[in-house]
Amino acid sequence: MYFLELSLGQWLSIGGLGVWKICPLFKGIGYASAVIAAWLNIYYIVILAWAIYYLYHSFADPLPWATCDNPWNTPLCLSDYKREFKVLNCSNGTAWYSQNLTSGVREFWERNTLRITSDVGIPGTLRWELSICLLVVWILCYFCIWKGVKWTGRVVYFTACFPYVLMFILLIRGVTLPGALEGIKFYVYPDLGKLSESQVWIDAVTQIFFSYGLGLGTLIALGSYNKYNNNVCKDAICISLLNSATSVFSGFVIFSVIGFMAYEQKKPVSDVAASGPGLAFLAYPNAVVQLPMSPVWAILFFLMLLILGMDSQFCTMEGFFTAVIDEYPGLLRKRREFFIGVVCFVSYLIGLSMVTEGGMYVFQLFDNYSASGLCLLVLIFFECTAVSWGYGVKRYYENLHSMLGYYPRSFWKFTWVVSTPALTAGVLLFRFIKFKPVTYLEYEFPTWAHVIGGIMALSSVSLIPIYMVFKLLTTPGSISQRSRLLVRPEIDLPDRVESPPPYSAVYTGDRV
Repeated sequence: MYFLELSLGQWLSIGGLGVWKICPLFKGIGYASAVIAAWLNIYYIVILAWAIYYLYHSFADPLPWATCDNPWNTPLCLSDYKREFKVLNCSNGTAWYSQNLTSGVREFWERNTLRITSDVGIPGTLRWELSICLLVVWILCYFCIWKGVKWTGRVVYFTACFPYVLMFILLIRGVTLPGALEGIKFYVYPDLGKLSESQVWIDAVTQIFFSYGLGLGTLIALGSYNKYNNNVCKDAICISLLNSATSVFSGFVIFSVIGFMAYEQKKPVSDVAASGPGLAFLAYPNAVVQLPMSPVWAILFFLMLLILGMDSQFCTMEGFFTAVIDEYPGLLRKRREFFIGVVCFVSYLIGLSMVTEGGMYVFQLFDNYSASGLCLLVLIFFECTAVSWGYGVKRYYENLHSMLGYYPRSFWKFTWVVSTPALTAGVLLFRFIKFKPVTYLEYEFPTWAHVIGGIMALSSVSLIPIYMVFKLLTTPGSISQRSRLLVRPEIDLPDRVESPPPYSAVYTGDRV
């Protein structure tokens, strides 16, 4: 899919909406991608606001989450881990007290950063500190993309490379800690029994889709700026290998420290490891306070988190804006900076709902519904089917030949025609069979919250069948004539060109 999306953009030199001129019946995929990207831009950036908030507090010595003598702490807060284990081993008279103990790290996250309420229906007040952090991140992202992909590309040289330096430093420190080996063992030895759980498959799909930027129009937009004869197949293979290798590498960084945490707390690694926001804002800060020169490691970690997050954020933003601006070039291309500014401001206003005292519940609904792995599975299924079956994989191979000068191996045909549609449909079916409602820790959302989440999910994927029905109803002719017409390209695309001019109007579309 990475190769398919990059090559689509490179071939037509247009964003995620315009490329569906090759198969007009499926243009709803482009609209669905744009909606998912818009939702993702709104809520993903909240994580970066949390990262800035922690980064700001990381310059204090001692770290504010390392002690329990702060105004937000409760009498049950205990920052001394060794004392905690002694209490846990005391007589039965202290059993209730020991079970309700909390750490300084958890109370900083829940009672200071979030000030979380008890229910999604209780929004509480706006956390003005987080709203300022959110505004700062939006301003940074705006100035990273406002001038277009050339300016964004210069920024990426730093945001993509510098985190490797930070991760390497953190890895060296992590593997030298006692207990690190146990954490790494927990990381590399899988529990195969988990494969029977549908959530594991959805988490894996979500990780891959977001790690690679699939289904959001980002890759199509970035590929559209390539030269026509760029070897996009080689790029896709190399970047995919580097991407997954980076994910594996970062796992060693994290689990070496989690192993140290488990060693210090005398707990199994499985009890210490967390997922989602808990990993970045509970597990790792918990480990940092136990390290010498803890502010230094906290600054490095949250700086790395911020830079990596910004890299993902403004690439997703670029995909969204390229798709919309290329769809309406006469109206928006000369007003690019203004249009981006308006969308960023509106997105910031919507994002304020996630930096209230009940904002974490809103964030969870956005995360689990608006741009979830399920939505992306549906989108990827239709996207792959539209190109391989609608437009035709043989015809697309001819287009690839005109760009690359050779035919890619038949492996790619198999993946586009058979394996990718089958895998996405299979995981979707597995998920529906073993569906479980979304929860946050032990909190179960009320029915009305799930309804709102379902509406957010349908706001994107429902556009695919809606657009199909719309085109079938508005196109003249019989049903069979309409169907044949709507899977034909709207522009004259030659089946094969041996040596195309690199920037001819036939291939570069509106951007010429």
